[in-house]
Amino acid sequence: MTEPQDPPRFVVQLHDATTLHFDLRLESGGVLRSWAVPKGPSLDPAVRRLAIPVPDHELEAAEFEGVDHGPNGTGAKIIWDEGTVDLTRDDPDHVSFNLHGEKLRGGFALAQTGPDSWILIKMRDEYARRDSDIVGDQPHSVRSGRTWQDVARDG
Repeated sequence: MTEPQDPPRFVVQLHDATTLHFDLRLESGGVLRSWAVPKGPSLDPAVRRLAIPVPDHELEAAEFEGVDHGPNGTGAKIIWDEGTVDLTRDDPDHVSFNLHGEKLRGGFALAQTGPDSWILIKMRDEYARRDSDIVGDQPHSVRSGRTWQDVARDG
């Protein structure tokens, strides 16, 4: 008899590396599929966010909050949001999913627009918020309550 599996996870980390950006990571196939989202996610379905694919990360990367000095970049990093994810479509050029996080909920999609560029879109559902600025309104870590600046200063 096999043990029940934990549901797949997602994490969004705010990372002050070469430039400040958000890392969207979706658990799939034993790794975290990852995209760098320079302006962060939006709850407004009219807003399209650039998402740049980056190499897959090990599952343990979802746990890191602090000042990173490792192979995945340097700089302060916070866990901006986290929760579980349901992948509803997983094609080479399109990924649709439902997030169950503290800040991000409901349907999202990633669509490939070029060789190294995708767009992140919020689906129209009960969690969509027109003219929302969730990134500006909620800059703190869901784990520690700290901002990336707090982590950098304490780091």
